[in-house]
Amino acid sequence: MNPIDLVVTVCALLSPATCEEQHLVFNYGGSPTQCAMAAPPYIAQWIGDHPKWQAVRWRCEYPHPNDKA
Repeated sequence: MNPIDLVVTVCALLSPATCEEQHLVFNYGGSPTQCAMAAPPYIAQWIGDHPKWQAVRWRCEYPHPNDKA
């Protein structure tokens, strides 16, 4: 399995206009489209660990080699 970036846009429950992107490393062997369809349980786990946020959208993309971790 190769790492793929799961990019989740989350918004604060108490301030829905406050949103940010979270980049999560998701080990998945399929395409970005297949990854996006398989991601909801992983996103639900993240939301369970961060109850002040709600996920509003997500996408998967291959990591960019020049990005800093």
